[in-house]
Amino acid sequence: MAWVKLCYPPVGPMRTATHTTPGKPIPYGATPGPRGTQFSVFSRNATAVSLLIFDGPQDAAPALVVPLEPGVNKTGDMWHVEVAGVGPGAFYLYRVDGPYDPHRGDRFDPHKPLLDPYVKAIAPSESGGTPKGIVVSDDFDWRGDRPLGRPLRTSVIYETHVRSLTCGPGAGVEHPGTFRGVAEKLPYLRDLGITAVELLPVQEFDERENPRHNPVTGERLQNYWGYSTIGFFAPKGGYSSAGALGQQVTEFKEMVRDLHAAGIEVILDVVFNHTAEGNETGPTLSFRGLDNSIYYMLDGRDRSRYRNFSGCGNTLNCNHPIVRSLIIDCLRYWVVEMHVDGFRFDLGSVLGRDIDGNLLPNPPILQRIAEEPVLRHTKIIAEAWDAAGAYQVGWFPGGRWAEWNDRFRDDVRRYWRGDSGMVPGLATRLAGSSDLYLRDGRKPFHSVNFISSHDGFTLNDLVSYSRKHNEENGEGNQDGSTPDQAANYGVEGPTDDPRIESIRNRQVKNLLATVLLSLGTPMLLGGDEIRRTQRGNNNPWCQNNLISWYDWSFLERHADIHRFCRQLIRFRLAHPAFLRPEFYSGRDASHNRIPDITWLTEEAEPADWAPDRSTLAILIDGNKADIEADRDDNDILMLFHCRDQPVVFVLAPVPPGKEAWYRVMDTSIARDVASPGEEERMVGETYRMMDRSLAVFLSR
Repeated sequence: MAWVKLCYPPVGPMRTATHTTPGKPIPYGATPGPRGTQFSVFSRNATAVSLLIFDGPQDAAPALVVPLEPGVNKTGDMWHVEVAGVGPGAFYLYRVDGPYDPHRGDRFDPHKPLLDPYVKAIAPSESGGTPKGIVVSDDFDWRGDRPLGRPLRTSVIYETHVRSLTCGPGAGVEHPGTFRGVAEKLPYLRDLGITAVELLPVQEFDERENPRHNPVTGERLQNYWGYSTIGFFAPKGGYSSAGALGQQVTEFKEMVRDLHAAGIEVILDVVFNHTAEGNETGPTLSFRGLDNSIYYMLDGRDRSRYRNFSGCGNTLNCNHPIVRSLIIDCLRYWVVEMHVDGFRFDLGSVLGRDIDGNLLPNPPILQRIAEEPVLRHTKIIAEAWDAAGAYQVGWFPGGRWAEWNDRFRDDVRRYWRGDSGMVPGLATRLAGSSDLYLRDGRKPFHSVNFISSHDGFTLNDLVSYSRKHNEENGEGNQDGSTPDQAANYGVEGPTDDPRIESIRNRQVKNLLATVLLSLGTPMLLGGDEIRRTQRGNNNPWCQNNLISWYDWSFLERHADIHRFCRQLIRFRLAHPAFLRPEFYSGRDASHNRIPDITWLTEEAEPADWAPDRSTLAILIDGNKADIEADRDDNDILMLFHCRDQPVVFVLAPVPPGKEAWYRVMDTSIARDVASPGEEERMVGETYRMMDRSLAVFLSR
């Protein structure tokens, strides 16, 4: 054991010495115990490392500096020490020395304090300096809670931002914009019927890093979405109603526990493709000062510069063994200690690149995530592209990965807008996108089907604007994608014209129904069920205001859309035909002389896939639809019509053993969805469809 004196000029009260022991190289991070806290951090190329202990989160200088001696406090590349008397709630940073030669990839700077990459909570910094890490205990009364492990095929995902959900007018919560506020919204979420919330980034980030101002209001813009991580293990302090000095960890756990008690899973949007340290002009907060050349992909010709496959200034070197371990340890932590149920990996293709940026056929980190035993029942969802041109939808490597299916989004949007030649694409997407996922043995539920997400127009804005309106982002309306699948139906933006509003309302229903009635895993953008608008802004990443917040007065204004969505979710989950673990077969798979799925024209003839055709009828055989339970479902007939004139469909014959078709839904009529048992029996062999409409029938 050793007594270590302070070697840093103190400011204010200080300790003159403390009792330390060498500690151990693992576990990484700060681990409190009965005698004190064990600290361990990786740095291969550092020449000196000191642990800094602070009395308060805003202190300019540490109360205690513990130099780590290479012969005592270092094992391999791990620097470690146990400090007596330091426990949960203590504030800490590191100071690391070593070579500073950017052209060789080294950026050590002993004047810049650094965050521990494994820190579990980060205190806010009022002075603009490096925020301090907080020692956190993992103790929590989970009351028997565990991750729910719901199958993807029976999931309905609701993507939302923690603040957006509860900061807007009429949210009706006591703690808006927080983890507790999300839990307070549980009655609404449970009544809607969704089975999982997918939260935009909740790992600590600096929302003040955006230097721009709103040119309309003059207000300082923020990094609102949070795709710029500072601490991968740390929940964001600003999302805690109880405080940001460690309370954020407890409040996050309480939110998860409450959601689980209501049967709702928690999926986190995680950003392992880059960090908040940016490019060569960015701040040194952690990784850059600990071992820049290991944590980041550097330019092979000039190692002072960063490869930028993320579009955000730097790219994490995800397939380096050290970074792989960090990612796996982080995912394990969020599952084991925080009880989350899944992850959506932002710009997931970055994780498939080697140190030179080449896409690997079998990326080690993607395979490891898929095969990691602790994550075996955890949902893993890839955004299967990146900012440097990689596009791997249907080809994402690594085994059991699900993917955001933007092909579904684009084909369905174009069909309902009335683009020609889109019937074959619609059919493929409705049937689970076998063109993408059958090839490598994946299943329909590996396709995460969506029409809108945080990135782009809301569903309301998709049918209300034909161009983006991002002027308030302060980038001259140059940011955000150029919308090429939107339509305003005669007026750009809000209108009182009842004809246009009727078309928009029907199109919202058509698009919602297509997502919820397709094979695969449906994802809804939060607020689409009440026609939330972002006023035509399709990239509000910087807008912490009414552009991004849900206006809950829309729940009353668009009560018909909310009711429609709520009933469609229940309809989907009640019918195994939409939840199949295998792709539909076009042959007699159930030995009842009826194929799993039959494609028909409006004349009830076999579909001819003519490029000028705008209608499609689909007959789904309900026999043995629930394979796992050996249970039958109703036969289902769906009619799609995207053009602006009415059309008459000849109804397919009712399958043998059934008496008639019963109408469940027609998006063109006032009684758009029938409650179970109240479906209307159809009489006759034809059905007249109004313009731009979708109808669904059950056989009985």
